[in-house]
Amino acid sequence: MRNQDAGNATPSQVQSVDRAISVLELLARNGETGITEIAGELGVHKSTASRLLSVLENRGLVEQLGERGKYAIGFGIVRLAGAATGRMDLAKLGRQTCQGLAETLGETVNIAIADDGVAINVSQARGSAAITTQNWTGQRTPLHATSSGKILLAYMGDVERKRLLRRKLEQFTPRTTVDPDELSAELERIAEDGYAACFEELELGMHAVAVPVHGPGGDVVAAMSASGPSYRLSKQRVRQIVRPLTEASADLSAQLGYFLE
Repeated sequence: MRNQDAGNATPSQVQSVDRAISVLELLARNGETGITEIAGELGVHKSTASRLLSVLENRGLVEQLGERGKYAIGFGIVRLAGAATGRMDLAKLGRQTCQGLAETLGETVNIAIADDGVAINVSQARGSAAITTQNWTGQRTPLHATSSGKILLAYMGDVERKRLLRRKLEQFTPRTTVDPDELSAELERIAEDGYAACFEELELGMHAVAVPVHGPGGDVVAAMSASGPSYRLSKQRVRQIVRPLTEASADLSAQLGYFLE
């Protein structure tokens, strides 16, 4: 039996929990970290930081690397992460992020993953300015003719990408890039810039821009895109929304366990 009901936790107890979580987030972000740095980050005395680390170490959530050494995330985190992994569905996690971004931009926002040489949309939200009622969720779209697909191509392994580019690429509109060398050069630029844009390459009159979504190990596991009519989603506006799109993607990536350095 607990000595005190959780709802009656004192302010100091709540503060201790908040600090302990901050320690774990700090170690997840920075890797090996000394107690002096941890104390400085928390704004507490070293003795307070030491007590927090001692409790976390006893639970296996952090470990000290050698006697009086730096601290790192412990294997106890794996146990907790394993319990959550089964519930960490990309579509569910992405739905709220998509909705928030769609409301901000007024455009349709999608999340897509690569599957057997195509992109599959797993989540969608429509903004207030969206003119189409088409639901892309579950739809399979070409990798070479969509902004999301180009992101997935740009960040996949070289062997797989080259295999896919050896296939005959379908020409959907006069603007679709079907030359493998030209597409490869574009994919290199996308990997450098961190975003991909498509201007009437899948459908005439439609523009889109996408950015990568990272998984726990840093690999790109999905693409997040915003799309709209060409008269509203101009090339200039595409450049303007890259930043909010990237910020939303970073938030989703963090939920999946990836932290930007």
